[in-house]
Amino acid sequence: MFPPLTDVVKSLIIINVLMFFGTRMVGPDIKYMLAVFYPASESFQPFQLITHMFMHGNGAHLFFNMYGLFMFGVPLERHFGPQRFLLYYLLTGFGALILYMLIMYIQINYMDMPINIDIPMLGASGAIFGLLAGFGVIYANQTIRLIIPPIPMKAKYFVLIFGVLELYLAFSGRDTGVAHFAHIGGAITGFLIMAQWGMLKRR
Repeated sequence: MFPPLTDVVKSLIIINVLMFFGTRMVGPDIKYMLAVFYPASESFQPFQLITHMFMHGNGAHLFFNMYGLFMFGVPLERHFGPQRFLLYYLLTGFGALILYMLIMYIQINYMDMPINIDIPMLGASGAIFGLLAGFGVIYANQTIRLIIPPIPMKAKYFVLIFGVLELYLAFSGRDTGVAHFAHIGGAITGFLIMAQWGMLKRR
């Protein structure tokens, strides 16, 4: 039996779903206009810093992010309260973007890598990884069972496994087309917020 949706989580899911189907109706150009580009790109616009978190590339991308929002967001919203939860969600999304852009800046300016700055980033994945980090801190010993992997495990081990996997994929370059550094940035921001709010000391 699934727990009932909390207010902020429900609103975020509705916004993401409406944005996904709305942009598909208008056309693909609007989707990439609302994704976020590297600031040096001619396609970059300041509003993309927010809108990219509500855009998704395809149905699977949307489904898994909304599933993660439901799984981890509902208990966290109940723990934090609506306003603090929304702040946490948005800050982890911004933290994900900051690390992603920082890595691109280093690759372009110090590693002389051929980075295409006209390929945008989009999706709520960074914020979802922030939720995963928060859940792993607050509900460390709670057993969870996700679609992938379909086996029960304690939240703290799940966070550790996913963290190591994201680091491997980010530095190996094997899974191109996925913003793994954004995922890592969201998780790191989540842990930093937990520390700032004094929640790591309680665990």
